[in-house]
Amino acid sequence: MTVSGFTFNAFSENTYLLHDTTGECAIIDPGCYDKAEQQALQAFIADQNLRVVLLLNTHCHIDHVFGNQFVLDTYQVPFLIHEADLGTLRAVPAYAPSYGFPHYQPAEPTGFLTPGEPVRFGNTELEVRFTPGHAPGHVVFYHEPTQTVIGGDVLFQNSIGRTDLPGGDHATLLTSIRDQLFTLPDAVTVYPGHGPATTIGAERRTNPFLR
Repeated sequence: MTVSGFTFNAFSENTYLLHDTTGECAIIDPGCYDKAEQQALQAFIADQNLRVVLLLNTHCHIDHVFGNQFVLDTYQVPFLIHEADLGTLRAVPAYAPSYGFPHYQPAEPTGFLTPGEPVRFGNTELEVRFTPGHAPGHVVFYHEPTQTVIGGDVLFQNSIGRTDLPGGDHATLLTSIRDQLFTLPDAVTVYPGHGPATTIGAERRTNPFLR
């Protein structure tokens, strides 16, 4: 499995494309808001001869969902979130204009993720781990063969996700990190929703929020 990333929108959000040798591709947290960002994503997919088969959200804050409807309109694929974040997703249209995003297009999921039940595309199987605290329905996606986690806004390089938004809880977030991420091997690479990739081992050793 290969991880390809883009940084989109005013929040510098990381959008990820996961793809394997079959050419099938899953898009996670499409943050593309304007036409140029949408075209950049679409051009990469075409240039790499990828076939998009799945849309996933780690969670549904505004910066991670800008491009959901664009992906659905363009590729007509299943769209999955954790059911506990449905309220988070449906709240976005009410506050998007006040954040300066009047053209946000809301999208509804076609189904829900269940922690412990894998998500599959091509020859790839992702483990879904439930990691609330930053958002009530936050999940991460773990690919054991490549020691990779698509982590959303749970764990960052020397930082953690904010917990002052609706549905956030600091103690719950710390528990999620310790139970669902720090139980993984040190060599696992974490691709977060913002900023550079890190590893479980590095954050276990140096993250000031987790000592």
